[in-house]
Amino acid sequence: MKNLWLRIWKGNPPGFSLLIISLTAAVLLAVPVLYVVFRSMTAGAERWMRLLDDRIPELLWNTISLTILVTIATIVIGVFLAWFVERTNVPLRNWWRWLMAVPLVIPPYIGAVAYIIIAGPRGTLARQWRDSEWLSQLGEFPLEIYSFTGVWFVLTLFTFPYVFLIASSSLRKISRSYEEVARSQGLSTSNIFYRVYLPFLRPAIGAGALLVSLYVITDFGAIAMLRYLTFTSAIYYNMGSYDNLSATVLSTVLFGITLLILWMNARFKSGRNVHQSTKGKATDQIVPLGKWRWPVFSVIMMIFTFAVMIPVGVMIYWSYIGLQAGALDAQFIEYAWNTFYVSGLAAVIAMAVALPIIYLKSRHPSVISSIIDKLSYSGYALPGVIVALGMIFVFNNYVPVLYNTVLLVALAFVIRFLPQVLQSGEASLQLVSPKMDEAARSLGSKPWQVATRVILPTILPGILAGGALVFVSAVKELPATLLLRPPGFETLATRIWVETSEDIYYMAAPAALLIILISIIPLRYLLKKY
Repeated sequence: MKNLWLRIWKGNPPGFSLLIISLTAAVLLAVPVLYVVFRSMTAGAERWMRLLDDRIPELLWNTISLTILVTIATIVIGVFLAWFVERTNVPLRNWWRWLMAVPLVIPPYIGAVAYIIIAGPRGTLARQWRDSEWLSQLGEFPLEIYSFTGVWFVLTLFTFPYVFLIASSSLRKISRSYEEVARSQGLSTSNIFYRVYLPFLRPAIGAGALLVSLYVITDFGAIAMLRYLTFTSAIYYNMGSYDNLSATVLSTVLFGITLLILWMNARFKSGRNVHQSTKGKATDQIVPLGKWRWPVFSVIMMIFTFAVMIPVGVMIYWSYIGLQAGALDAQFIEYAWNTFYVSGLAAVIAMAVALPIIYLKSRHPSVISSIIDKLSYSGYALPGVIVALGMIFVFNNYVPVLYNTVLLVALAFVIRFLPQVLQSGEASLQLVSPKMDEAARSLGSKPWQVATRVILPTILPGILAGGALVFVSAVKELPATLLLRPPGFETLATRIWVETSEDIYYMAAPAALLIILISIIPLRYLLKKY
């Protein structure tokens, strides 16, 4: 038995305390999600058949069609922008490298609020249309923001940077020698792009498409605000009507869709990567656009205007109105404090939970540490509504003392965003040689002393960076906060939801603007990463 244990850990088993702490943390993180699946199995065949006949086909069509079209649109926009910014002489190309990452700091539900204010039935454009004599004669205002097109437009605007950032990073690494050879063979610029660069960009496109598709199927805020029905919004409405069993069935189907997307991505990447035979030299030679230079700049400027300038401008304008109307009152300060408190609590817990898991995976690799790592990622690719649903079931039935507490909200954030700390911490720990551990042990230090006195100070910057990402993500999280917050506990995100549903935009705008400002924090990290 002892020999088997040593073989599992490749002759380097961890301490008992480290293993128990890591395993307990990982199981607790995965239990809410797994419990939802278990509860759905007890919903009964009649309920499953009723949902399969009535609701699930419609939700499947809405969710999958939206995911596919948004993913295609973001690939086109992201690769287009990456190519022209990295490889051509488009004006302000160095500025566009980071300006095109800015839409990522604007949560799509805030973008949805902005475009509801502008293009909604009672929005600015609709009022101007009705007040214009000659426009009103043409009929009703033609734009319908509460539609599939509106949801597709908003989600595309605020998710294309996933593709842009990864594709830009890949383009900077591709050797220009391939392009020089292609030009010597008489290939045009367009042929070089399709026959040389596009094969190298496949992994980047696949990675960006995966991030976009997972985001779309898990998004709740923008979809619900624009009154479109997908699995996430249907789950939330079922819980609002206290039909929790139907919510578990829908959650299980959505969980299956997530697994299918991950499987398809793995199949897409398998055997399709194109490798550079030589590192070559990534020169600064760029492609002159000639007469197309300013038209391309105009298209890029238009995308930036719709994705950044309009939503931010709307929030600034309505925040100014809100300031004059007294929106920044004691209640606003309370909402902001609640947001910072619960997000900070989640960040601290996430950093504490991540440390033993990171150390176990890096220093004691095995099948067991790999399973623990995968369990820790279980909540990352799932919607906040599913995580919240699982926590409601588990804590309401088995740990009622924590139900309807701020700690429960913070734990939901940890389940959702822990991988951000894990990724950042793992990257830092990989730079620390295991010989440092061995040297400390040889001097008589115990394992916990090695971890706290040698490893932790070294990887602390990476852990803190991951904690900052958790904090920012928690500030923006809407569905889990809506479902789990205690009575009377409101955050900036929930106030945006409440005030927008009542069309009190001047009260919602200051909270939205503050969230955007906070979300700028990880922008430098993202640009450095990509």
